[in-house]
Amino acid sequence: MTHVMSWDEWTACDAVGMSELLKKGEVLPAELAAQAAEATARVNPQISAVVELFDDAIREPTTDGTNMAGPFGGVPFLVKDLGPGVKGRLQEQGSKFLQGNRPGEDSFLTQQFRKAGLNIIGRSATPEFGVCSSAENPEVYVTRNPWNTAYTPFGSSAGASASVAAGILPLAHATDGGGSIRIPAGANGLIGLKSSRGVFSIAPALSDITGYVSTQGCVSRTVRDTAFFVDCCRGAAPGEFMPYWNSDEPYAELIKRDPAPLRIALSHQWGPYQSDSHFVSELERTGRLLEELGHQVEWVTPDIDFEAAFAAQTACYISNFAQFIARLLEKKGLTRPPPEWVEPINIKIWQKGIDMSYSERWKMQEVFNTTSRRLGNFYQQWDLILTPTFSRPTPLIGETRYLTLSDNPDVLSWFYQLWDIFSYTPLASLTGTPGISIPLATQQSGLPLGMHLQTRQANDGLLLQVAAQLERAFGGSFYKNTRPSVHVTR
Repeated sequence: MTHVMSWDEWTACDAVGMSELLKKGEVLPAELAAQAAEATARVNPQISAVVELFDDAIREPTTDGTNMAGPFGGVPFLVKDLGPGVKGRLQEQGSKFLQGNRPGEDSFLTQQFRKAGLNIIGRSATPEFGVCSSAENPEVYVTRNPWNTAYTPFGSSAGASASVAAGILPLAHATDGGGSIRIPAGANGLIGLKSSRGVFSIAPALSDITGYVSTQGCVSRTVRDTAFFVDCCRGAAPGEFMPYWNSDEPYAELIKRDPAPLRIALSHQWGPYQSDSHFVSELERTGRLLEELGHQVEWVTPDIDFEAAFAAQTACYISNFAQFIARLLEKKGLTRPPPEWVEPINIKIWQKGIDMSYSERWKMQEVFNTTSRRLGNFYQQWDLILTPTFSRPTPLIGETRYLTLSDNPDVLSWFYQLWDIFSYTPLASLTGTPGISIPLATQQSGLPLGMHLQTRQANDGLLLQVAAQLERAFGGSFYKNTRPSVHVTR
């Protein structure tokens, strides 16, 4: 096949760069889609990141009304197989229970993708219903980390992160309810922004009030791609329960300037959880880099009851997920999840949460409120909090204790094992504040290690601005001379 770019050029070109080539007429949307499809063929057998490609959208990018005059102008794009529905396309959410499921309409965010000119060419892998930390069920697929395929890419945006890291395309849709954008971004060397509550709509199925912790976004290789994505796809659907945040200036412009000197709190001991010693060393090194860039950095931890916050977050997941499963059972005329179709821990979550009382839910919401208020007060004194993106080394494929295939009889014990490794990202999900994973460090295994910045509500632009400042400090690319072992250029 004749490519419009060499593979080196392909992976050096981010989504904004592709959009510029499209606007100049130097490449065509169908040519980019075809090369993305060939990139998938080159690497996907080794990493199982892409579940399905949409041949009609590859041949004809205007399929389903994608706007070629939009800001992205036909850049190829993968949608995670969980979250916004794509009309008529399979959305199976990593589960045998939903095989054959096809949404009857585009969600609001899917419409935003199309208006922006993102050509949805396929869907990426996710663990069953996005619940656990790795897309790893041999009966469905096992998604692997392209840096070293013996390891998980984490999740739940596993396929999105692995596909972007391996060079299939520069930008992919992702979702985050406790770290599912940021954690796999951190283990795959990517930018992963979890936006504030009230930036991306989750209509029509949920609202920010009913969804609580769930938000949408992307993973990318460059800060400007993520900034441009937010600019183009943010916004409220009709009938939202709350006002949506706006920015006085497009983030794509804001990130061209360095931020003013900031007060940054460095932290890794969050209640009962703390980082691996190597991660602490990398955190300290990152803190020194930020000091060299003119910021004030000190060891400070927010005055938050972390144990109460983790308990409330766990209750939220269990109660929300139990009702989600209940709706699926009702549609299928079933009274309980069939064990041959639903993974064991997900059945236990349904059992634990289906009869949760309003009183229990009220107590959960009370902790959400008090935690958010305390964190808000902390941000009156500190601009940012810096931690590692996760607190323990990335597991090898097959470590079932983190999977919903686990035989752990106690679902609460299973959740608290997750919190032990994913200690830092859930707070932003609980409070609706933004967080970003930036590829600034390396694990002892050689896998990437993200560093995680959090800030106050609606301050997403500051996170992107600091990320862009760091990207410039790295010479314009966080991994200029390093590539994963599975990569389209190899």
